[in-house]
Amino acid sequence: MSTETVNRQIQTGTWTVDPVHSSISFAITHSGVATYRSGFSSYEATLHGGENAKLEGSVDVASIDVAEDMLKGHLLGPDFFDAEKYPQLKFTSTALDVADDGSVRLSGDLELQGQTRAVQAVGRYGGVRAYLDGGERLGLSLEAAVDRRDFGIDWNADLPSGGQALEYEVAINVELEFVTEAE
Repeated sequence: MSTETVNRQIQTGTWTVDPVHSSISFAITHSGVATYRSGFSSYEATLHGGENAKLEGSVDVASIDVAEDMLKGHLLGPDFFDAEKYPQLKFTSTALDVADDGSVRLSGDLELQGQTRAVQAVGRYGGVRAYLDGGERLGLSLEAAVDRRDFGIDWNADLPSGGQALEYEVAINVELEFVTEAE
């Protein structure tokens, strides 16, 4: 049983994501036999450090990384992301707590396909380090799971052998490296 106190503070300041050294991905069980993984290549995130740290971000849905055109079209269509109507996913934290050991608990609101729901994530605060260019870098790793039906995304198909094509739970993995925002 952990008796750690949640009192470590993310360094004060405004931090912007470095998309070259960051990633936003998801995973879902497909056909009941394997995990399908994909992610997004275009996103923004800002971290406001200090006593009441806050994380905000958005993802361009059309930037989903899918090599097969028919699957990408299906995912961007109304059965899933409905990218034409809802071109972005958005997240705003409501609480960001870092324990003395660097573990993170994050609460916030995720907006997906016009639905906003509270989500919880756990992860790790990598701290702040000086980089080769003399600037500082900050790392934050987060994991969450959501039920896609909570966002109105309930497409599925019955498999001939039983079960369904997709699970409803989607794992989200966010690896963020931030740089200090220019003054």
